[in-house]
Amino acid sequence: MDIGNATRTRILELCKMHEITLNKLATISGLTQSTVNNFVIGRNNSTTISTLKKICDGLEITITDFFDDAIFQNLEQEIK
Repeated sequence: MDIGNATRTRILELCKMHEITLNKLATISGLTQSTVNNFVIGRNNSTTISTLKKICDGLEITITDFFDDAIFQNLEQEIK
């Protein structure tokens, strides 16, 4: 799995854990719904750290909490 797919999966898992929709995530994170949706559905293949920080702030977790998940272990090498 690459970092983009792992990040998308983690966002969806956190939404499920917090019992919120992507729309609600966007609202509590101060982001537009299109920004969150475009990343999660894969229309936009990357996101910025500042956007990810806003998502974490909205979920009231740290960046460390976000990446402290088994999904980020053994990611594919990005440079081939």
